[in-house]
Amino acid sequence: MGISLREKLYQMFILGLEGGEYEYALQQGLGGVIFFSKDIHSENQFKELIKNIKTKSLIPPFLSIDQEGGRVERTENIHGGKKYLSAKFAFEKGEDFLAEQTKQIARELKSYGINLNFAPCIDVNTNPDNPIIGERAFSSKPDEVIKGEEIVSKIYRDNGIIPCVKHYPGHGDANTDSHLTLPKINLTLEQMEQTHIRPFKYAIQNKADTIMAAHLHCTCFEQDEIPTSLSKNALSFLRNNLGFNGVIISDDMIMKGVAKFGQLDACIMGIKAGLNMFIYRNSDTSTINMIEELYKIAKNDNELKNKIEDSYNHICKLKMEYKII
Repeated sequence: MGISLREKLYQMFILGLEGGEYEYALQQGLGGVIFFSKDIHSENQFKELIKNIKTKSLIPPFLSIDQEGGRVERTENIHGGKKYLSAKFAFEKGEDFLAEQTKQIARELKSYGINLNFAPCIDVNTNPDNPIIGERAFSSKPDEVIKGEEIVSKIYRDNGIIPCVKHYPGHGDANTDSHLTLPKINLTLEQMEQTHIRPFKYAIQNKADTIMAAHLHCTCFEQDEIPTSLSKNALSFLRNNLGFNGVIISDDMIMKGVAKFGQLDACIMGIKAGLNMFIYRNSDTSTINMIEELYKIAKNDNELKNKIEDSYNHICKLKMEYKII
């Protein structure tokens, strides 16, 4: 029996555990789950949690995490507070150190059952006042970021973990935090390409599987206040100009940088713009109701239907490549 449109739509979502409706969503064909520090208390508990999620899934899901090292690390409770170094400090210690640390992270994640890591962060940290990137970036120089990405992504792939490079088209020049507002980046396309888009271009040549789209207002793509995550111009550029053929995933849709559009309208905009997957840090009733509402609309909207079909094909292809399905 074939997969229904509703199940294909559920495949487009990666939900967190908060709210508790993720188990219901898994039975409907949810595409993935994302874990945070509060979900992870010990090795055994985390492995059991993942095992339980797999048994409840209609379609094997992406089991994902943000494990960059430094400020963004989710297994800190297991390590008793000990942390990996952030990208900047690991890179400064040299390529061998960065490679060795990445191997440790990859093997640890693999041992729990994780198959997708939202890393590396390949923003070029050009703005010293950037409140959100900083040490999460390898460097303020594009060539060094490109080198860092090459090392880290290869090691994840070699260990059977999908790397997701982020935050397209580059969060490094922002002076505000997209968790709290919609940052505006007022650079020309040429300036963006020379610095911030360059690492993404090289990552794509380097066979990037997934790219996370940021909630940024880049005036080179949109004059109106539309975040790049929902911008047809920004996502078409990624596909047509940079030649990306993998899965495009949104940053967390709960973030204030995208919240003003409303959940349902933001998802419709995102799908029509070319997003393949959405992250929601929770799985509460309102998120499930929104997916169901979206399904009702999609049934009678050929453009949405075709985009969902296309996204499902991208997701399936990636899951098959990594032997998830």
